[in-house]
Amino acid sequence: MISIRTASQDDAIFISLLGRITFNETFGDLFKDNGDLPNYLNRTFSVSKIKKSLNNENNQFYLAFVDDLPVGYAKLKLNSASEFIDSKKISQLQKIYVLKDFLSMKIGHQLQSLLLDRAKVLGSKSIWLSVYKENERAIAFYKKNQFAEVGSHNFSIGSHDFIFSVMEKKF
Repeated sequence: MISIRTASQDDAIFISLLGRITFNETFGDLFKDNGDLPNYLNRTFSVSKIKKSLNNENNQFYLAFVDDLPVGYAKLKLNSASEFIDSKKISQLQKIYVLKDFLSMKIGHQLQSLLLDRAKVLGSKSIWLSVYKENERAIAFYKKNQFAEVGSHNFSIGSHDFIFSVMEKKF
């Protein structure tokens, strides 16, 4: 049985671990320098950083469970401007991470629907996201859900440079 609930401070460990595992499952093979990935994971998904992010009033985290096992999470960032979008009332779909073994259960779609609904209810005129340009599965998923590409940007992790597409969905 799939359930989704709002995350609390007590869930920081789950979010940290899910973030590390899912990021590594998706992008781990792209890193050639052995230190870059662990350094990024330690910085980005530390429990203390997740706790701080959970305390930010503009951040909303949701955890997905299958039979009480945490298998994914999503993060909505309210009032998150983008240089590619001319709007004052905009949110960012910042993360949807689901463990690879559970992708076929459409949990990512459920998490996305929840974030889109929350953004609309809270008055956002549109929502945007940033996705790795080579992640064809994710880009197809977002396009299928009426997101359109509106720009691109570079993102560096250690010695690795990546190009990300910025996508937007208007409400």
